[in-house]
Amino acid sequence: MDLSGKIISQLPEVSGSSKSGNAWRKQEYIVETGGQYPKKVCVSLWGDKIDQFGLKVGEQVTLSIDVESREYNGRWYTELKAYKAERGQGAAGMPVGPPPDVDTFYEAADEDKLPF
Repeated sequence: MDLSGKIISQLPEVSGSSKSGNAWRKQEYIVETGGQYPKKVCVSLWGDKIDQFGLKVGEQVTLSIDVESREYNGRWYTELKAYKAERGQGAAGMPVGPPPDVDTFYEAADEDKLPF
């Protein structure tokens, strides 16, 4: 599942150790989607992905996410974990930026070769 939007906030990094003694760390970001009714969504990055993606507040991104729920003491908790990030993507998945030059599509000399 993909989620596109702008990173509007970065929450403090959290770290600790698992029951087996393995170190872990988590970074959460708030992403605001586009559209007529924008939504704010909290997305988590775990471990090395925090440094690998290097996300910053204000960036436009498309995140590939996994949704996972788990039960703890009779309550259910849902988390969105990002496993892939692409910068500069709009809501429709198209790159954000200026359109390419018209000259890249055809040469001026090709205008005489049109069949009409």
